[in-house]
Amino acid sequence: MKKAILVALFGLASAGLAFGQNATSTVDVLGAHNNQGRGCAGCHSPHSGSFGSGHGGAADAGSYALWGQDASPLYGKTLAFGDGGSYVEVLPSTIATGSQEVGGILLCLSCHDGNVTPTNMMTKQSYEQKIGLLTNVAYGSQPIPTLLGNDGTTTGNYTNDHPVGQNATIRAGNGLVWANNTFTVTAGSPYAQFVANYGWPALAPGKWSSPYAVNGAGQAYVLCTTCHNQHVMTVYTSSANSPIAGDGGGKYYNTFFFVNGPYNPNITPDPTGKTAPSTTQFCRQCHFGEANEANNTNTITTQFQ
Repeated sequence: MKKAILVALFGLASAGLAFGQNATSTVDVLGAHNNQGRGCAGCHSPHSGSFGSGHGGAADAGSYALWGQDASPLYGKTLAFGDGGSYVEVLPSTIATGSQEVGGILLCLSCHDGNVTPTNMMTKQSYEQKIGLLTNVAYGSQPIPTLLGNDGTTTGNYTNDHPVGQNATIRAGNGLVWANNTFTVTAGSPYAQFVANYGWPALAPGKWSSPYAVNGAGQAYVLCTTCHNQHVMTVYTSSANSPIAGDGGGKYYNTFFFVNGPYNPNITPDPTGKTAPSTTQFCRQCHFGEANEANNTNTITTQFQ
């Protein structure tokens, strides 16, 4: 009996049960987006748009949500992402289109692009790596780049970057249902079991907005902000709209790289293989064919810490 109790307790501990999650951050949660001391005004100039931050761009000054960077060099540019450039994205021709691509792709690239806008403020190295937060020795010794299109390989190369844009559509199935411009999950389905074991923070309808966009054919597609929450670098907070492993909401999880969900590369992996790391589970939200639950394996829970 004692042995059985000990085994059960070990199983609960190794699973990293959501109910006990209370992660905190050792650094300011805005992290790298404190913008070398400029803070929120590094992206959102309170007055005069990009002119108010010293990045005057006549084409877009003051026309989008207090945006304080000059996005004009990117207008109308064609970028070819991933898999030999097979995911082609044509950026909006103005910041004032109202397109989801503006807030979800264009504005992100106004800082993170290193090809069209090579003179931006990026330090070219991941903040977590630079200040010593990334302790997993499995990461290489080279700087992890923060620029896209100029990442130390071939200048102008977006083919080694995850696709975003109208051609990077999100596939439903296995209980993940796309209808009426929103995702839902069918109870009792393989995807519902995945949600119970991890969650679906990148696809669940948000309280204020949806993290994906919808193209002219009515299909959901990936934005930069599908995978990343630009406002919180180190902690993910679950909600009733998007509970993690059935936690009911209001729990805190470690995350890195502004990832929009629990994503902790600093864990010590479960040697039994009976849990999946949160870094793996996050990607399976969209790449569900590689999930345990899509392969008739339903008892693998998530290791969050």
